[in-house]
Amino acid sequence: MNFTTTIIKKAVQGEVLTENEVTVTGVEFDSRKISAGDLFVPLKGTNDGHEFVSKAIENGATATLWSNDPATAPEDIAVILVKDTLQAFQALASYYLLEENPDVIAITGSNGKTTTKDMTESVLSQKFRTYKTQGNYNNDIGLPYTILHMPEGTEKLILEMGMDHAGEISVLSELAEPDVAAITIIGEAHIENLGSREKIADAKMEITTGLAPDGLLVIPADEPLLTERVHSLSQTIETFGIQSGELSASILNETKGATVFSVDDNGYQIPLPGSYNVQNALIAMAIGRWFGLGTDEIFQGLAYVQVTQNRTQWLKAGNGADILSDVYNANPTAMGLVLDTFAKLPTEGRRLAVLADMLELGEESYALHASMVDHINDQDFQEIYLYGEEIKGLKVALADRYPTLAVHHFNKEAKQQMIATIKASLKAEDSIVLKGSNGMGLIEVVEALQE
Repeated sequence: MNFTTTIIKKAVQGEVLTENEVTVTGVEFDSRKISAGDLFVPLKGTNDGHEFVSKAIENGATATLWSNDPATAPEDIAVILVKDTLQAFQALASYYLLEENPDVIAITGSNGKTTTKDMTESVLSQKFRTYKTQGNYNNDIGLPYTILHMPEGTEKLILEMGMDHAGEISVLSELAEPDVAAITIIGEAHIENLGSREKIADAKMEITTGLAPDGLLVIPADEPLLTERVHSLSQTIETFGIQSGELSASILNETKGATVFSVDDNGYQIPLPGSYNVQNALIAMAIGRWFGLGTDEIFQGLAYVQVTQNRTQWLKAGNGADILSDVYNANPTAMGLVLDTFAKLPTEGRRLAVLADMLELGEESYALHASMVDHINDQDFQEIYLYGEEIKGLKVALADRYPTLAVHHFNKEAKQQMIATIKASLKAEDSIVLKGSNGMGLIEVVEALQE
C-alpha cells in the first residue's frame, strides 16, 4: 500500500489539516503496532484512540485520521479530519479493495467459519495469490483491517464475517461486495440477541446484501431455513452435505488425525476428524470449482490445510494423554457435533469430556445445555467435567439418564480445583475433549494439562 494524504482525503471524504503531502504504507488502529510510515486510525470504544496519538507518533506514524476538535490535533504529522474515524476506516478499505480488485469470498455461519476460511484459502492458494482474515478479525473493525492489510497483487481475498446482532453482516457485505458467499450452518449462537433460529438465518442471509448478482452462494442442503430463503435470489445457489446436496460427500474413514471422504467418485482427505469438518471442506471445494480448480489442486489444498489454533486441535497432555481442544467458541450445534465425533474415535483408554458454559443462549440456556445429554452416553464416555453455571442443566440431565456415569461439576471460581481433579484422574492412555465458549477460558485448562 502506498497512499498519499491526497488519496486518503478523497477516499474518506475528509479534510487535510496540514500542508505537506506525505505517503503512508500501512494502517493501524492500535498505537502499539504502529510502524514507520503508517496511518494511525484512532477509534472510539472503551477508550478514545485519540488519546494515544503521541504513542503512534513515537512509533513512527506518518499521518492520522482525526474526528476530535481540530484544535487538539497533533502538529508534527499529517492530519486528515473526518466526521467518524470508524466510517473513514471502512471507506478507506472500500477504496483499497476497488484499487486492488481481487475476487472476494465471504464466509459466515454459526459454526465452522474459521476452519472453512482456512480450507478455502488453502484450496485457492494452489492456483492464485490469496489472503484471508487473520485470527478472528471478522467484525466492522476487523474486516476493513483485513482488507487494508491485503498484499498488493492479491487475486482472491477470503473474508470471515461474524455477528452478534441483526444488521451487522449487511454492513460487512456491502463493504466487501463479495463475488462468492457461503453459510456454513445455522446454529443457536447469539440466540439471546436474535430470539430464534429463524432470525439467526435471516441475519446470516444478510451476507447476500452485497453479493454480486451473478455470484455464487453456497449453503447446506439439510437446512430448510436457508433453502426456503434463496428462491428469489439471482445468484447461483449450490448446496452441500453428507449424502445430500448438489455437492455430496460419503465418509470413507475417520481417525483422530484425518477424515477420508469421496465426492463424485474422487477421494479426498482432511487432517481433521468429524463429518462437520468434511462439510466445511465441501464449501472450499465448491468455491475452488467455481474458480476453475481441478480435482488434484483441490485435493492438495484440503489435504495440507493448516487450521487456526483451538479449532479441533489435537494436542498431547504432559503425561501423554490425547487432548482434543476445541475451546475457541461453542454453541449447542457445535458442541453436539464435537461430542458425536469424539465418541466414535478409537482410544486405548477412557474418553473424558470437559464442557463449559455456552454463552448468549438467553431464556433457552438451561434447556439447550441439558440437550447435550443426547450426545453423551455411559458407554462412550467414562468421566464428564462440567464448568460454569449455565451448564447445570446438563448436570441434572446426565444424573437422570446415566446415574452411574462419573460427572463432576465446578463453579467458575473453582477452575484450579477442576484442573487438579482432571490431572489426578487423567491417564496416559486416555483421550479428553474440551469444548466451551471462549469467555469461559478453557484454554487455561488445555495449557495446564499440557504441562
